[in-house]
Amino acid sequence: MNAVGIDVSKGKSMVAILRPCGEIVSSPFEVDHSSSSIRSLIDQIRSVNGESRIVMEHTGRYYEPLAHELTKAGLFVSAVNPKLIKDFGGTSLRKVKSDKADAVKIARYALDSWTDLRQYGLMDEIRNQLKTMNRQFDFYMKHKTAMKNNLIGILDQTFPGSNSWFDSPARKDGSQKWVDFARQYWHVDCVRRMSLNAFIDHYQNWCRRRKYNFSQSKAEEIYAGAKELVPVLPKDGLTKLVIRQAVDQLDAISQTVEQLRTMMNETASRLPEYPVVMAMKGVGPSPGPQLMAEIGDVTRFTHRGAITAFAGVDPGVNQSGTYDQKSVHASKRGSSTLRKTLFQVMDVLIKTKPQDDPVYLFMDKKRAQGKPYYVYMTAGANKFLRIYYGRIKEYLNSLPQ
Repeated sequence: MNAVGIDVSKGKSMVAILRPCGEIVSSPFEVDHSSSSIRSLIDQIRSVNGESRIVMEHTGRYYEPLAHELTKAGLFVSAVNPKLIKDFGGTSLRKVKSDKADAVKIARYALDSWTDLRQYGLMDEIRNQLKTMNRQFDFYMKHKTAMKNNLIGILDQTFPGSNSWFDSPARKDGSQKWVDFARQYWHVDCVRRMSLNAFIDHYQNWCRRRKYNFSQSKAEEIYAGAKELVPVLPKDGLTKLVIRQAVDQLDAISQTVEQLRTMMNETASRLPEYPVVMAMKGVGPSPGPQLMAEIGDVTRFTHRGAITAFAGVDPGVNQSGTYDQKSVHASKRGSSTLRKTLFQVMDVLIKTKPQDDPVYLFMDKKRAQGKPYYVYMTAGANKFLRIYYGRIKEYLNSLPQ
């Protein structure tokens, strides 16, 4: 048996090949992530007598080209959580951190965990696209929040609280009423220098052009509020330019977010489990594809506990002798992006209160017992994932082979 340990980094990797009892088949050597270098590595591994198993850490996206090509070549590849390698016991008191030492450590881990290694599965093209889009979606959502807060901060100096008058959700093109309002009425003087009737007519025409609902009571509320506000920045061309730039940036990224949301939903609909996922309570056009993107193919999990451990919402264990701690923090060693999506689903359940949903009833019971927020939300996420696993496995097994 030959253990091939690969320490992956961007554009290159360090490889070491060991046999039991510390026998070194090949001292650590460097491999570029190019077609010719990977083919040479495949030939070298095949030339070694005996069964070979390759182990690498799934760090970011750097490991994927190497894992993909090695798996396509018919070799046994296992991509493991970096935490497992980090916690793997060392045999020296010296703390050595180098690519060569890490490659040897990964190879020793492969030998020690030989029978427990699981083969890396090539994620199909649709799932890979969906996961990439979800990571981009998360990236742009963070920037959208930052730009939204930036615009509100500027408006607080020209038209304080103007964003609070509208709660309309974003349209499919990313536009929002409060943002469009800020573009048109960017300063309190844009409103209060007109008479009430003139502003109502102007606001009504603006709503008609932008295809927003018009409410005379809302127009009167805005006008009365503008009369009492105290702006900090003057109404001049420079202030207008600053606000218009902030609005343009927010509009652009909002449009990108909504396009990604639509694309993710369309891509997820091509996967077999889509109807089952979308039928679950708390899951909508946005959280559903995000769940499918981060969980991937559920058939790769051998049991329900594996999927909850992957998400990091499994309860920890602290037991020694007669001592057995009853309440232990969740492991939080899985996908943080998946945990975030699960909490969003739990939040929807808490707000909508579906009385026929077992996950909501479970969380409501925990709340009634006085459990803290993170306790009942994590417990609900754990239960949701177990139901998710069971329903999709049952549905996939019922489909024609």
